[in-house]
Amino acid sequence: MKWNLRLTAANKGIWKASELQRSLTEHGLVISAGKMSGLWSGQPVSLKLEDLDVICVVLGCEIGDLLIPEPGKVSCPGQQAGVQEATTGSVVAPAVVPKRRDGRSLPPM
Repeated sequence: MKWNLRLTAANKGIWKASELQRSLTEHGLVISAGKMSGLWSGQPVSLKLEDLDVICVVLGCEIGDLLIPEPGKVSCPGQQAGVQEATTGSVVAPAVVPKRRDGRSLPPM
């Protein structure tokens, strides 16, 4: 998924993170300056659904305006490693899976 907060806010006339932060606070969502900076300039690692509701209300948008699917980044089951992609013409490198020598499984990533 691609996080599209800045463009959605700009389409609503909000050009600064501090403007959005004030509007969110007025609607009951208090966000620290650090978290607001991360939401504004990056892609959030996690976000509460209630927070998304408030952001959508403040911006007058739908969730699809904030989160844009990127299906090309999802690997399909049965996809062969090293197969040439039809759209880009590039070769996909095989994934490297680390293995322990003693046979035990690795911790989750």
